[in-house]
Amino acid sequence: MTESVAQAAAQAAPGAAPGAVYLADYRAPSHWVDEVHLTFRLAPGATRVRARIRFRPNPEAPGPFRLDGEGLTLIGAAIDGRPVSPDVDARGLTCAVPDAPFTWEAEVEIAPEANTALEGLYMSKGMYCTQCEAEGFRKITFYPDRPDVMAPFTVRIEADTPVMLSNGDPVAQGAGWAEWHDPWPKPAYLFALVAGDLVAVSDRFTTASGREVALNVWVRPGDEGKCDYALDALKRSMRWDEEVYGREYDLSVFNIVAVDDFNMGAMENKGLNIFNSRYVLASPQTATDRDYEMIEGIIAHEYFHNWTGNRITCRDWFQLCLKEGLTVFRDQQFTGEMRSHAVKRIDDVLLLRARQFREDNGPLAHPVRPENYIEINNFYTATVYEKGAEVIGMLKRLVGDDGYRRALDLYFARHDGEAATIEDWLTVFEDATGRDLSQFKRWYAQAGTPRLEVSEEYRDGRFTLHLRQHTPPTPGQPEKHPQVIPVAVGLLNPNGDEVVPTTILEMTEAEQSFTFEGLAARPVPSILRGFSAPVILERRTTPEERAFLLAHDTDPFNKWEAGRQLAKDVLVDMVTRDAEPGGAYLDALERMLRDDTLDPAFRALALRLPGEDDMAQTLHDAGTTPDPDAIHAARRRLEARVAQHLRGVLPGLYEAMNLPGPYTPDAKAAGCRALRQAALTLITRLDDGATAARQVASADNMTEELGALGCLLSVGNGAGGEALSAFYRRWRHDRLVIDKWFSLQIAQAMPDRAAEIARDLTRHPDFDWKNPNRFRALFGALATHPAGFHRADGAAYDLLADWLIRLDPVNPQTTARMTTAFETIGRYDADRQDLMRAALGRIAAAPGLSRDTSEMVGRILGG
Repeated sequence: MTESVAQAAAQAAPGAAPGAVYLADYRAPSHWVDEVHLTFRLAPGATRVRARIRFRPNPEAPGPFRLDGEGLTLIGAAIDGRPVSPDVDARGLTCAVPDAPFTWEAEVEIAPEANTALEGLYMSKGMYCTQCEAEGFRKITFYPDRPDVMAPFTVRIEADTPVMLSNGDPVAQGAGWAEWHDPWPKPAYLFALVAGDLVAVSDRFTTASGREVALNVWVRPGDEGKCDYALDALKRSMRWDEEVYGREYDLSVFNIVAVDDFNMGAMENKGLNIFNSRYVLASPQTATDRDYEMIEGIIAHEYFHNWTGNRITCRDWFQLCLKEGLTVFRDQQFTGEMRSHAVKRIDDVLLLRARQFREDNGPLAHPVRPENYIEINNFYTATVYEKGAEVIGMLKRLVGDDGYRRALDLYFARHDGEAATIEDWLTVFEDATGRDLSQFKRWYAQAGTPRLEVSEEYRDGRFTLHLRQHTPPTPGQPEKHPQVIPVAVGLLNPNGDEVVPTTILEMTEAEQSFTFEGLAARPVPSILRGFSAPVILERRTTPEERAFLLAHDTDPFNKWEAGRQLAKDVLVDMVTRDAEPGGAYLDALERMLRDDTLDPAFRALALRLPGEDDMAQTLHDAGTTPDPDAIHAARRRLEARVAQHLRGVLPGLYEAMNLPGPYTPDAKAAGCRALRQAALTLITRLDDGATAARQVASADNMTEELGALGCLLSVGNGAGGEALSAFYRRWRHDRLVIDKWFSLQIAQAMPDRAAEIARDLTRHPDFDWKNPNRFRALFGALATHPAGFHRADGAAYDLLADWLIRLDPVNPQTTARMTTAFETIGRYDADRQDLMRAALGRIAAAPGLSRDTSEMVGRILGG
């Protein structure tokens, strides 16, 4: 480790970094804010922001008056109308103030067009827009930029743009100006402003109490035809939140704005949600089924934040999971009801395992509620979001549906208008249900994925399950304590009948046993039904038992899981012993595929082989150093064998799933297309892409066009070259489709060509590397191509490092998040580890490296 790398690791190590923030050090603000008035005179290079803020001292936390501020030019300041000269530094200002309520006034100048970090007020292709979570408001004006300071905002915008939007309701407007007022107290991170040449696609919604709400989706001229699904998803979200959670919208207007340059997916600013364009704009010709589902889920997520995040926010950023975990859980419930609970659960677990388990098992592991951070932007993680949602799901299983509803009703009543904590959240559940949740709280405090070891015995009609839990050490947490684990179990007779329906076993000790009496025969257990807890199940079983569960389990998740585990067992043997797949897996797969009573979307998921990254982690967990090339080759070989075995089924299935009539994005139609695509993927292994080529030529929607083009490229014989060029010529003016074009070429590349294709694409005139979507489209695809990214010569490591060094001064947030491509460094062989360390070392040594990226690189190297 070079000196610079060692310094970066030491600086970013938990508890060791100067400037680190600690949960234990929380202190209430010295001053509260009663009201905020802002006036913006917008100009690309010199925007003036005038603030008039009413402060009052906090007698419970007296201290100096300090406001956050970064990159601001202070024009002048006054207290109660009298000019003052505060002490300004790089992070804010301090000033002597009266020991009584007072009005602070300040005028600053900022340059939105120079703000490439896309945090604060910036410009996206001529449009002014903001992103203030987590700490972007301090780049707009001096303010106590923390989530526990909440106040109503009144905003005046003066500009030469036709549209000027902010939070809340419009109160006045004229030529070149508009005023907005948000009556609900909010923290600064929820502030939003948008101004530009925009058009609205509008609708209306009548709330349960009869109030009329105006709904608008604002887009650039020309994109009006791609907003209908977003509006429909919004209305369904609003109705669902009323019916399921009793939450009604509280303003007269709800605005959504689509922005091309955006670091995140979307932002829940009160009454003015700002979205990455890719999660708003959709038409059958330009968006895939997955795009439609993501739009539906993210629209719902940001709308649900209106109560779980806005009306009740988090006291400090350590409580981020309070709003995000709960809101993710709510959007998962919504999507399950709109589509399929079973398929949604499988999708959620696939994402959890791919992102959060990987995080938990590497140097970036941290609790759902971290205890310290250097840069808060780095903790918008899968652990906070996805694992945070799993914790909510476990809590609901433990208290039951009625207990959960009582607790949520009490939460909204008790904490409306407040900035709350995890302790507040759990206390609500204790008060509503009478349960003691002190041990359950460990799910928020302990990092790592628990391992659940299971063994069993059967004697004289008594079946006993022996459970043992343990969690491996994680950075900063060598010792782990037993957690509350709800283990959903069902028992099946040898003939396939269910003899014990789903029962929740509540595990609280390191080791526990549970007995079932009165059984006529040794049952087959179905354990962790519905993936009832985010744990890794460790249980010895046989291919025959897994095939039995795939055929007979009544729990959809475990039915799918049995097939997936069969496939993983086969792949492990193919990688480690060069074995051939056995008949148990192939026959079970064929039986499942022929079962027309099963949801096509479910069958499509069951037909999908485990991913290469998943297999690498599986081998690593088993004590084998994964070889990315061997995994890739084995997976290709198994895909070919599956195709051969199913050759009598696939053509008929492919044709049967070809729905007549025009494209619709509903769940049933999307499920049929998913199964048709799964069949096409296997057919491609039999006919070298002939069927895929015909589908590319005839497809009338992006789902089938892109899916077939991917199959054609995967053949690897150049057959897709002309189709790829034709695709580009047809869609070159649609920025979101061209993002797909960039990604697809790398995703389907042969491992030895992925880095070269990526390098060539960086020279393409359409590679706008300062646009986060385009950067992620290219390098995200490379990072998630395991055999291509982990090429033995380190070419992909070096390419990504070169571009992250280039991007960091422009956009630290996107750079820092992309460094997670290296988080599996400890999984691979010594040569690859050395190459990754060298690439990370170059990043760490880059002059002027941002706090965001420095922390991430240091944590990866230090882990």
